[in-house]
Amino acid sequence: MNFNHTELSGYLHLFWQFSWPQWMIFSLIINIFLYLFSIGLYVFIEKTCRKSQLQEKNHPVTKSDFYLSFLTIICNSFVMLLGAFLWKNGWIVLGETQSAVRIIAEVAALLLLMDLLMYFFHYGAHLPFIYKMLHRKHHEHVSTNFLSLFVLHPFETIGFGVMMLVLLIGYDFSVISISIYLMLNLIWGTIGHLNREFFPASFDRLLVGTTRFHNQHHLDESKNFGFYTSIWDRVFGTYK
Repeated sequence: MNFNHTELSGYLHLFWQFSWPQWMIFSLIINIFLYLFSIGLYVFIEKTCRKSQLQEKNHPVTKSDFYLSFLTIICNSFVMLLGAFLWKNGWIVLGETQSAVRIIAEVAALLLLMDLLMYFFHYGAHLPFIYKMLHRKHHEHVSTNFLSLFVLHPFETIGFGVMMLVLLIGYDFSVISISIYLMLNLIWGTIGHLNREFFPASFDRLLVGTTRFHNQHHLDESKNFGFYTSIWDRVFGTYK
């Protein structure tokens, strides 16, 4: 299976010609769409999934949650603009692979490498002096709701984005691989913050970062810092 290189090059050429005001509008629209997609996915699973809730009730939705979630949209838009700047100035080079096997390998590499980087970043966010400044608000959601994924301090949101950009500077990932990874990241984050089990119990043995896995982190903040997998928690002794 190969992807149409001519069409892809045409889209990249179109984005290359965007002015910065156009980039600002485009990145804001994309991130609003992803935000609404995540909320819609959360609500859909909550309404259709018959599995029992992990905790007695969802965390109540507050005005501060909405304000912080909107700020997360702005920060994600900023990261996208920074990525566009690095691309247009030659720091990020987008690979031109058309091979499905190569794309799968690149997506897997992004998942594992970002999981490792996010493990250390997340672990660092739980150091007492950093936790009070940055991460405490997210953990007010001992249970979760449809906004929990987006209730983050701006420095956390930008920090996650910068780690991704560092990987893109270091290797020429294709735009298809990057797009697939980002969509998986959003879906995984949404599912991880459900208050209803989504994965079969057998997935825990497959080293997958399941809904239960991340829910346990909200109950016990000293465990389960990984995001996509439980590999690094098992390696560094923080798995529960």
